[in-house]
Amino acid sequence: MKIIKIFLITILSSVVLVSCEVEDGKDLNGPSTESISSDLSRGELRDAIFGVLSDMRSRLGTQVDGQAVAGREYWRVASSDPRWTADLLTGTLDDNTFYTTNPYAARYATVKDVNLLLEGLANTTETFTTEEVAGIRGFANTIKAHELLMVLNQQFENGIRVDVADPQNLGPFLSYDDSLTAIFNLLADAATDLSNAGSDLPFSLPSGFSDVSILEFNNALAARVEAYRGNYASVLTLLGNSFMNMSGDLSTGAYFTFSLDGADIANPLFFALNSSLSNVRLAHPTFINDADAGDTRLNKVVLRDEPITVAGPDGVANSADDLNATHDVFVFTSNTSSVPIIRNEELILLAAEANHITNPTAAVAAIDVIRTAAGLSGYTGGTTPAELVTEILKQRRYSLYAEGGHRWIDLRRFGRLNSDLAGSIDRPGDAIFDRFPTPANENR
Repeated sequence: MKIIKIFLITILSSVVLVSCEVEDGKDLNGPSTESISSDLSRGELRDAIFGVLSDMRSRLGTQVDGQAVAGREYWRVASSDPRWTADLLTGTLDDNTFYTTNPYAARYATVKDVNLLLEGLANTTETFTTEEVAGIRGFANTIKAHELLMVLNQQFENGIRVDVADPQNLGPFLSYDDSLTAIFNLLADAATDLSNAGSDLPFSLPSGFSDVSILEFNNALAARVEAYRGNYASVLTLLGNSFMNMSGDLSTGAYFTFSLDGADIANPLFFALNSSLSNVRLAHPTFINDADAGDTRLNKVVLRDEPITVAGPDGVANSADDLNATHDVFVFTSNTSSVPIIRNEELILLAAEANHITNPTAAVAAIDVIRTAAGLSGYTGGTTPAELVTEILKQRRYSLYAEGGHRWIDLRRFGRLNSDLAGSIDRPGDAIFDRFPTPANENR
């Protein structure tokens, strides 16, 4: 086997698929990975789908935290692990520790789950109709594309393996651009399958998908990928086939859901207000200082009862190495709050981005939908492409704050990481980085 990690993924997937929890807390003990991959039945399909969706949430908190800290959205502090405020603020990253290996392995574990499902679908003796097979395949590959994009968002120019279906014969690492192309093609093929599936899919989905169809979700993800690639005409086409609605609820979208039932998991991005330094997310001061007056999105952070100081590497409070915070992050207000995968507010901002070069009037109209919803007046700044990008990035910063580490990705793809974060360097010796290392146990 070329890499140790894939062996671990096989084990992880087996555990998750044999014993995971659906939204109502029912135990899914029963199907094994072998029975699913050798001959997928209708009953196993239901269990496998919920196993995939359960795995998608694994290590979500670690990945979002890592990217949010890298983009100076907030500071993640855990007194038991100083690496959150050491490695991730200095850019001296470890290729064999939790913030690198855990999200990487978790995302590929979900890909493994999907590949087992697809293998079982190819081998099934169940009487699925042609439309049902297309729907299952389209959904599975949409999820696979999402998970691969999550890996790529952390790995950036390191590239990723896209073809991992055969652990004994893994595909090569693709470049960043080639990885995006492969992910987009996977979504496009999935969209074709979903279009051929009709409206009656042979499985149900949790409440996080109740507001959108799988095909609309697919097109929304594809629009995000095309924006990353700079293919703006394609972005607009895809948005037209998604759930984007300029006059609709900005929160409409697809979500990860959580509960306290049975062996299900709580939202890993929730901490109570005024938590201690044992576990807390502290808003970066620039999030408050850079906001426009009256921006209601500042309600995503809450003033602490007392300011809090995180001692720097020297361990001495009130020194030049300290982090001094006044506000808690409070985007998710309970341990069962849902976490967006993608929602209408992001899609409207993708429309603004897609129009910012060729149709600045349309770009400003989309920007103003977001500004108005945030209690701000309409945009009156310049309309050159560079000026509009600056405004779009600001709106994305406040609209998508603490949801998925978007700011780090956005500044990186526009080549503005160092320039825009220069004023957010917190301490002597801190630095900006543009990717997480490839895990040490990968055999490139």
